[in-house]
Amino acid sequence: MNPNHVVKRMCCATLWGALSLTVLPSEVRSQASEQQQEQALVVNFEDADWGQPGTRDGFPQGVQSAPLGIDPENGGPTYFARFPAGSHFDLHWHTHTEYVAVLSGVVTIVLGENSHSLSPGSYIVIPARMNHSWDVPPGNEVVILVRRRGPADFNFAAR
Repeated sequence: MNPNHVVKRMCCATLWGALSLTVLPSEVRSQASEQQQEQALVVNFEDADWGQPGTRDGFPQGVQSAPLGIDPENGGPTYFARFPAGSHFDLHWHTHTEYVAVLSGVVTIVLGENSHSLSPGSYIVIPARMNHSWDVPPGNEVVILVRRRGPADFNFAAR
């Protein structure tokens, strides 16, 4: 494809987008931008709306989560997760990248072939499709904040 043709297409598309925005009455533009704005949210993990302790295979027994929201653009959830002391999360991967901050406790995560000891304030990026597992030592529960780049899924490695 001719590079000049691509540039002309982009310019025309940009111009058309700009023109279509200027044709809208100001009230309609303002309502559209308000609908896209997120609402303020303040949640302390100690006061979060924690779900029932989980019992699913592969997941740590007793793990709990507290949903915080869904990204309207990619469907990715944000939530707190609380892992009981001495728990283990089997080796698994996700279709979308996962971002995690450790809020309390200590935990070991295995990312691919590398093991990392984490404490409060640690931040982890788990690329899409990367095998990982979590281990929480006895005598210490862990709370993490998770955000995903797309809908949540759990794909467990062969057992």
